[in-house]
Amino acid sequence: MKISRKILAVITARGGSKGVPNKNIRLIDGKPLISYTIEVALASQDLLHRIIVSTDDTDIAEVARNSGVEVPFMRPSELSTDKIPTLPVLQHAIHFVENQESTEYDWVLLLQPTSPLRAISDVYASIDIIENIQCDSVISVERIFAHHPKLMKKIKDDRLVPYLGDPTLHWEGRRQDLRPEAYLRNGAIYLTRRDVIVRENSLYGNHIHPYVMPPERSVSIDSELDLLAAQQIIQNRLEKN
Repeated sequence: MKISRKILAVITARGGSKGVPNKNIRLIDGKPLISYTIEVALASQDLLHRIIVSTDDTDIAEVARNSGVEVPFMRPSELSTDKIPTLPVLQHAIHFVENQESTEYDWVLLLQPTSPLRAISDVYASIDIIENIQCDSVISVERIFAHHPKLMKKIKDDRLVPYLGDPTLHWEGRRQDLRPEAYLRNGAIYLTRRDVIVRENSLYGNHIHPYVMPPERSVSIDSELDLLAAQQIIQNRLEKN
């Protein structure tokens, strides 16, 4: 694929995770979590102008460098708390790289280490979208069934009632027949116009194009159970190969 856009890939990896201690460098099948994302990024580098890791943690930085990707700065402490959203972290990375290179990028690809099962093809497919479709961003999603809005409930006056819609309506059919289809961001791909992030202060913009991924590549590591699920999927892949 020949790319006409200048794309900066940023792997964000903060230290100090509370839910899963040392999450970004926890081992999955003998390899640090962040390494899975780094490998996919490096395998896609013919489409990317530069790949960097933004972290505040020296151990994560060492793992990243040993995995073959650069860590051009240590993230400032004011951008490293668990209350800081992703947007200012990306803006900091963009400003640093652009000042360093005296250049300006077209797009920014955010790759979170918490999505270790994304494939190289997912990066290629998302970049192919921006080459052919006018949009502000490409965001990866997965179709949801068990968590469809029509199946969600809430407790009101000690009664279990539908979270949305008329309390007298109850779904009795099959999950796969639920309409309209519902999708959830899976955290694997965030590909956004640089100006949307820097000038509009948005991670998505107004025109968001979906990139649908299958559930087996959509596991996001937020708990110990997620780690176990990812490890099992990876081991199953290795056994099949």
